[in-house]
Amino acid sequence: MKGILGRKLGMTQVFTAEGNVIPVTVIEAGPNVVLQKKDAENDGYEAVQLGFSDKKEKAANKPEAGHAKKANTAPKRYVREIRGIDLAGYEVGQEVKADVFAEGEFVDVTGISKGKGFAGVIKRWGQSRGPMAHGSRYHRRPGSMGSIQANRVPKGKHLPGHMGSETVTIQGLEIIKVDVERNVLLVKGSVPGPKKGFVKIKETVKK
Repeated sequence: MKGILGRKLGMTQVFTAEGNVIPVTVIEAGPNVVLQKKDAENDGYEAVQLGFSDKKEKAANKPEAGHAKKANTAPKRYVREIRGIDLAGYEVGQEVKADVFAEGEFVDVTGISKGKGFAGVIKRWGQSRGPMAHGSRYHRRPGSMGSIQANRVPKGKHLPGHMGSETVTIQGLEIIKVDVERNVLLVKGSVPGPKKGFVKIKETVKK
């Protein structure tokens, strides 16, 4: 397993040698800094903690600043762990760049989806509306709350509420191009989140 943290820059398209067009997402992938190595003896599991995008010293609290200082780097805005990784290949303070991946490899990309605000059940859950005739008096409301035996709404009931802003993973995306000089990955298709949103890219678990 290998991975890297990055920032979504937007979407564009590239052409193959045969003239086919491929929609791609441009991701600024690194450089990352290894902030910590976690092993089974001390932490109960093995992982490498990566940090991406420098933060101003005055914006970091003392624990963040001290943690980054151990790796001889600035505090980071985006810190995540990559599990199932070969710890021997990493050292604290080491830089990880886009060249950890190669063209043609498949990855899973995790990010925070775009927030949609407060949404009703039709938009949020895809429910059907009631009849639109004037006498219907039931158009876009949530529907039955189920049995009233317990005088409560059962857990998991689909209701209006905050839509989006969730952690989403899209699996099996192909890397079309790796630009090592600019630390940029071109990934086929769309990835979660807005422009300039942080994402985690890992070797896919399914292919």
